[in-house]
Amino acid sequence: MAGGAGYIGSHTAVELIGAGYDVVIVDNLSNSEMRAVEGVRKITGVDVPFVEVDCCDIDAFRKVFEQYEFDSAIHFAASKAVGESIHKPMLYYRNNLTSLMNLIDLMHEYGRHNIVFSSSCTVYGEPDKQPVTEQTPRKPATSPYGNTKQMSEDILRDAMAAYGDMKGIALRYFNPIGAHPSALIGELPRGVPQNLVPYVTQTAAGIRECLSVFGDDYPTPDGSCIRDYIDVTDLAKAHVAAIGRMIGGSNKERYEVFNVGTGRGVSVLELVRGFERVNGLKLNYKIAPRREGDIMAIWADPTRANQELGWHAEKTLDETLASAWKWQQTL
Repeated sequence: MAGGAGYIGSHTAVELIGAGYDVVIVDNLSNSEMRAVEGVRKITGVDVPFVEVDCCDIDAFRKVFEQYEFDSAIHFAASKAVGESIHKPMLYYRNNLTSLMNLIDLMHEYGRHNIVFSSSCTVYGEPDKQPVTEQTPRKPATSPYGNTKQMSEDILRDAMAAYGDMKGIALRYFNPIGAHPSALIGELPRGVPQNLVPYVTQTAAGIRECLSVFGDDYPTPDGSCIRDYIDVTDLAKAHVAAIGRMIGGSNKERYEVFNVGTGRGVSVLELVRGFERVNGLKLNYKIAPRREGDIMAIWADPTRANQELGWHAEKTLDETLASAWKWQQTL
């Protein structure tokens, strides 16, 4: 698991181990912490191997392939903040694309077969219709981050077409939130959070003075942006299903794409008020100007993942918002 010490990677490690897989976590800890690896070990009772390596350094990365036998890999290793990518585009192109290309090269070189790629609903840009299906046209990305996800999907598709012994699945995540029910792992942002829910929980905890809601003048029911918020544990289980599909040979193409979302659009203000209600708190928040790179609304049609992967989002938004606050209280 490249980038396996991160937010989604650590939760996926737990689910993979629970499903009977052996896991090796690879991460350079540039945007993650060993606390996540220790949390995975505590939850699972397994001394999960961890290798600190930068996946952009192919010679260092090669040592993982020489040391461990594995047939499948998941690529989580990417910079992920939309706003930051607008101001640091070369960091995003270099890190996100090089790490994936190195993984594909090494998988091909060492005869390893299956790759799951962490894609994103940002590949749809500003869609014309909701909800989006996998056939929804990919429109121009609104940020370098989104563009790296589009380009990475294309790289994976073309590589799978060229290498007849390899299979790939791109999972288009919507908005992962929440934490493991044990509160041993969760989202650990470095510095000021770029994502909504960590900012919400840090505001509730008094770490941040005030939450900014970016825009209340969008043409949506309450004027705030709409997203599809999916519990991170549910999202993690989609990776287990994707790996199982390729290992079991039930994939219909060598390269496949799946939306991983709940199918429900929730506004930013709806989420903020839901967090207050579920946790019995009042948040200090204000309306701020629209944020560069944000799209108005997007939510998933997850039918294909439901039918083909046998995967469904199961957690309620209330459960997820409660888990996020429980996690924040451990920090």
